Amino acid sequence: MAETLRINEVFFSIQGESTRAGVPCVFVRLTGCHLRCRYCDTEYAFKEGQTRTIDDIAAEVLAFPCELVEVTGGEPLLQDRVHDLMRRLLDAGRTVLIETSGACDIDAGGLCDPRVIRIMDIKTPGSGEHERNDLANIPRLRASDEVKFVICDRADYEWAKAFIVDHDLVDRVHAVLMGPVFEQPAGLEILGQAGLPMRHLAEWIIEDGLPVRMQAQLHKFIWDPAMRGV
Repeated sequence: MAETLRINEVFFSIQGESTRAGVPCVFVRLTGCHLRCRYCDTEYAFKEGQTRTIDDIAAEVLAFPCELVEVTGGEPLLQDRVHDLMRRLLDAGRTVLIETSGACDIDAGGLCDPRVIRIMDIKTPGSGEHERNDLANIPRLRASDEVKFVICDRADYEWAKAFIVDHDLVDRVHAVLMGPVFEQPAGLEILGQAGLPMRHLAEWIIEDGLPVRMQAQLHKFIWDPAMRGV
């Protein structure tokens, strides 16, 4: 039987986050997530999607004139065969990023190809899911990986700042990313979240001289924040 994945969408756009913000990127969004962060902007990926073969997905991705691919979700590590897809894309010469929460084993028990660049989203208290963070992931991080924090308020910022220091993240990974939460209405399964002004976070980082990279969700400034496939 052909290997398959449950896929929500595949699209070609501009990378909105990470150290590669602004770079053209093909996105592969997998269906399913076990978290319900207050500010989740992809609630539609919790259940919507179709089952497709890895051959079919890889062919679609490789048809785009783009060297950068991000696998995201939902939570892509909930489907073990995502590693087969990523290896296929890596072997075809693509740079592969995976955006994953800190609530899954980022090594996947040894399944994750060492060429994959993991962007691990460490959940803050404001997300409502910070108790789900798997601290065993910290020593699993590689120098090529990135970690990110979505900041909802000053309390989140102070929590993240202490977490960065306590776990020596600046020296452990390629980049520590910190972004202000974007306003998100309540949905069927999420509570919703008020936005944090970018200036507030910028001023806190400057005041503390915190060695992080502030990021915005660039795609939400280019297109409507609720628009899919961008």
